[in-house]
Amino acid sequence: MAGSSLCSLMAVALLACASVVSATVHTFNFTTGWVDANPDGVREKKMIGFNGQWPVPDIHVKKGDRVQLYLTNGFDDGTVTSLHFHGMFQKLSDGNRNEIDGPSMVTQCPIVPGQTYLYNFTVADQVGTYWYHAHSGSQFGDGMRGAFIIHDDDEPFHYDEEMVIQLSDLYWKPYYEVTQEFMSRYNPTGAEPIPQNLLFNNTLNATLDFEPGKTYLMRFINSGLFVSQYVALEEHELTIVEVDGVYVKPNVTDLLYIATGQRMSVLVKAKEHDPGRNFALMQMMDEVMLDVVPPELVRNRTHQISYNRNYEAAESFIIDDFDSAAEEFYLAPLDDIKLLDHYDTQITFNLSLNNLGDGVNYAMFNGITYVHPKVPTLTTVLTSGELATDARIYGDNVNAIVLQKDEIVEVVVNNYDSGKHPFHLHGHNFQLIQKSPEYRPEADYPEYDQDKITVPYNESAPLMPFPEYPVLRDTVVLAPSGHIVIRFKADNPGVWFFHCHLDWHLTQGLGAVFIEDPLSLQESETLSDNYKQLCSAAEIPNRGNAAGHTDDWYNMEGLPRQPRPLPSGFTAKGYFAFIVSTLVGLLGIYTISDYGLSETISDDQAVYDTLKGVLDANGISY
Repeated sequence: MAGSSLCSLMAVALLACASVVSATVHTFNFTTGWVDANPDGVREKKMIGFNGQWPVPDIHVKKGDRVQLYLTNGFDDGTVTSLHFHGMFQKLSDGNRNEIDGPSMVTQCPIVPGQTYLYNFTVADQVGTYWYHAHSGSQFGDGMRGAFIIHDDDEPFHYDEEMVIQLSDLYWKPYYEVTQEFMSRYNPTGAEPIPQNLLFNNTLNATLDFEPGKTYLMRFINSGLFVSQYVALEEHELTIVEVDGVYVKPNVTDLLYIATGQRMSVLVKAKEHDPGRNFALMQMMDEVMLDVVPPELVRNRTHQISYNRNYEAAESFIIDDFDSAAEEFYLAPLDDIKLLDHYDTQITFNLSLNNLGDGVNYAMFNGITYVHPKVPTLTTVLTSGELATDARIYGDNVNAIVLQKDEIVEVVVNNYDSGKHPFHLHGHNFQLIQKSPEYRPEADYPEYDQDKITVPYNESAPLMPFPEYPVLRDTVVLAPSGHIVIRFKADNPGVWFFHCHLDWHLTQGLGAVFIEDPLSLQESETLSDNYKQLCSAAEIPNRGNAAGHTDDWYNMEGLPRQPRPLPSGFTAKGYFAFIVSTLVGLLGIYTISDYGLSETISDDQAVYDTLKGVLDANGISY
């Protein structure tokens, strides 16, 4: 028995040694900068590249490998930056540090020009499809993004080749100009900026080569700023096998729906014999998300599945029923991971969009719009001692929630807004246990009270049975005027951002911070020298509460906060009506002046038709 036990121990040790020896360290040295490009072939613009090149490279590693990525801020215009590996847990138990998660002013200080930060971590137990992107401003919309693929020697499915496909949207103006126009009192309704184009692997009109008889793994990543996208492949089935790095039971469909931040991998079986033709792969905007559809906007792009490039290009095809897209709620993890059947803590976020005193439209949880603190939240955790468990030291401006070690957390989000919101949780996968359908007002009833059509979660009467094996993922779509309910176990100490991954909504402040088991985090991690160097270069304190104070940890003097509420009676609709009325009035004055001063007799009917058209377009009765 003793000999048998000794042999077993030696075998485990040898396996551990073999694992260490086989692991690879991948080292990257990237310097950011603006690069002249023409992504869609329509208009030149500057994109954010690495080492003078754009697109930035995709990164491929294997399970167990280590990544060392040195990111140097090479911008010469004062732009700050940071980097996030989307979907990675960065667990302390894997030898990683919470500070490398990356969101600026959450787990690190921004990297100012000339500074370098090392993102150093092991990909221990995660596999599948991820991506990495800037987490400062809306920089990834200008190209600071790439796929991050973790290969698994034990994949539970077979394929001959893989294809990594980024779906994104493109704005011709730089992100900071679009942001400035969006976050303006001249956009009182908070209408999201409409992209000028769609990109498929950072280009337009792509061609993917198929060979008869082969099976392809297609890894789709929506790395755009705004629109969800549909994907359909002519006369080929799509078998979903992975979402957000989690293997799922195979699910056959002919239409995918992928929101920004989400990933979905599908197996596609090529035709057994040369079909003598090529086929269309359709990439389509979810145009329901657009407040206005410009007539010049191309909402559907046709790409080619080519069996022979000498064949004629396939023509586009029409999708008759977008409701037939695979629904994420009904996917199930391959490993039969059971529902967390209770919760210890329930957090309810009521989502709304409202104008504040500066006339700008903001997104809010429970009336609070996220405004980043004076020091990163992680700094406050690691320098506050026993006070780290007191949510008050993190300020009242970030929706801070302190979670206890290993508790089961339920998060409810009720949507008091008519838009879709893809929510992403850092540091965890979650179980999706409730997801309501969309609720929209009748088309002939444009004036409505959002509060009256929203269907909040009713715990005593849930809309659907809880799934036995709920889908696990890190990004989920919240339907208009509906709700989602998610659960996860607080077993990963750290500061984890929970936010809408539709980046314009994050820009509006739609985020919260979970401070998970802060005392365990203090035991395992201190601020690294590199971290403190970044903060010092940015003139940000390396100790203190959310307002940067250390003498009194409850003193929030100087804390950045949201603007004051609007005066009574002012609303987004009121601002809009005022602006429209002013424009109509000015047009009327101009028309009267032109009519009265003209040397020729004007066409009275033309003048009437012009004014009538303006009034009708803006819903003004006369």
